[in-house]
Amino acid sequence: MDVICKIFLLSSTHDARFRPFTRSVMTATTHSVARSFEIYERARELIPGTSQLISRRPSRAALGVSPIYAERAKGCRIWDVDGNEYVDWMSAVGPIVLGYADDVVDTAVKEQIDRGSVYSIVHENSLALAETLVRLIPSAEMVRYCKGGGEACTMAVRIARGFTGRDKVLFCGYHGWHDWYLAANLGSEGLQGHLFNGIDPIGVPAALEGTIEPFEYGDLDQLESQLKANDGRVACIIMEPMRTEMPPSGYLEGVRELADRHGAVLIFDEVSCGWRVSLGGVQEVAGVTPDISVFAKAISNGYPMAAVVGRRDIMATSERMFISSAYWDDNVGIAAAIATIGELERRDAPAVFKRLGSDFRARIDRAASEAGLAASCVGVDAHPGIRFDIDDPDTARLVTSVFVQENARRGLILSTGFFFNCGHEDVTALDHTERVVTETFALIAEGLERGDLASRLDTQVQEDSFRRMVS
Repeated sequence: MDVICKIFLLSSTHDARFRPFTRSVMTATTHSVARSFEIYERARELIPGTSQLISRRPSRAALGVSPIYAERAKGCRIWDVDGNEYVDWMSAVGPIVLGYADDVVDTAVKEQIDRGSVYSIVHENSLALAETLVRLIPSAEMVRYCKGGGEACTMAVRIARGFTGRDKVLFCGYHGWHDWYLAANLGSEGLQGHLFNGIDPIGVPAALEGTIEPFEYGDLDQLESQLKANDGRVACIIMEPMRTEMPPSGYLEGVRELADRHGAVLIFDEVSCGWRVSLGGVQEVAGVTPDISVFAKAISNGYPMAAVVGRRDIMATSERMFISSAYWDDNVGIAAAIATIGELERRDAPAVFKRLGSDFRARIDRAASEAGLAASCVGVDAHPGIRFDIDDPDTARLVTSVFVQENARRGLILSTGFFFNCGHEDVTALDHTERVVTETFALIAEGLERGDLASRLDTQVQEDSFRRMVS
C-alpha cells in the first residue's frame, strides 16, 4: 500500500487514545479530510509540489490529517472542502492582517473591479497609496510597486546595485526565490541558519557564485569583517530587522553605521514583520531608518501587492533602469492596499495585536503548565512564536509534527510559527484554541514521559523548511 494511502487510513480511523480528552473528543475522533486528500492525489499529477508556496505544501503540515483544500474563509476561520471548520492562526502565511474576507477591503476591491482592474494609463490611486506610505514609513521618500515579497526584494537589490555601481550583496534572513538570493547556495556556507536551511540551486547560473554572502544576525564583528574583506564592492546589506524578537540593543544602529562607513545601501526586508508591530514598520519602533524598505503580504489583506520604498536619490535611480511589469500598478492591488492601511489605522491594529498577543501568550503558557509540558510562547506580543524546550533536533521535529497533527484533528490550524489577524480577537476562537492546545500539550507530555510519542504520529514527521544542500 502506498505510504500516503496508509497515512490517510490511519487519520480516518477511530483511535482510543483520544478518549480521555472529553472536551474536544468528537472533533478528534470524527475528523476526516477525505475530499481534501482525493483532490490532493489528483493535483500531484498536474502541479509540482501541489502548491505554489512552499509553506502551503501538504507535506509541511500533517499530511492526511491537516486540511489541504479550503472551501471558504471569514475572519479567523477556514472551512475545508470536507466541511470541517478551523480556527486558523496562519493567516494565509502572513497576508491576512484584518481577517479573511474583510468587508471594507472586499467592498473597495469590488467597486474598483466594476470601474476596471487595469488600464492603458495609470489610476490616481497609485499616487494616493504612495502618499500614504511616505506618510507612515520613516524610510519612504519615493515608492515603487510590484506584487510579491520575493520580487520586491529583487527590485530593491537591483536598485541598490544600480545606485552604487557595485555587485556584492550581504544578507541576513529569507528574501525569496530569485537567482540573486539562491546564489548563496552555490558556495560552501549557503543559507544554513537563514530560516530556510538549504535549497538546491538548480537553475541558478554558476557564474553568480560569490556575488552574495550571508552574515549572522546580531554579530556586528562578523559583518564588519565581511565589509572590510569586500571593501568597495558591497552594493547593499539586506536583512530582516526582526522575526519574533526585537533586535538586541544597539544592533540595528551598528548595522546602520557600518553600512554608512562602507558606502553600502541598507535594505530592511519587512515583508513578514511589517504592519503588525507598527504601521511604520520595525524601523519606526527601533528608531533606525534604512535606505530602502520592502513591504508586502499584509499590506493589502490577501490581494497581491508589494511596495519598495526608500531614500529619494536612491529610488530615483530606478527611473533609468529596466524594472517594469504590466500588473505592478494594477488598480485592484492598490485599492486593496489603500483600504487595508486605512482600516489598520482606524482600528489601531498594532494595539490590537499587542493586546491579542499578550492574551494569546498567557493562554499558551497556561496550557503548557496545565499539561506539564516544557513549552512557552515567546517573542514580541504582536508576533510571537511557540517554543518547546527540547534539545534533540529529531525529538523536536517529532513534537512539532504531533502538535500540528493533534491541533488539526481538533479544528485548529496552528504550528509553532503563526501570524495574528484582527479576527483573532474573537473570544470563542481564543477559548477553543486554549482548550485544544492544552489537550495537545497533554498528549505530547504523556508521549514523551512514556517514550512512545512516535507511535502517536499518524502522518510523516514534518519536513524541514527545505532539505539542506550541504552537510
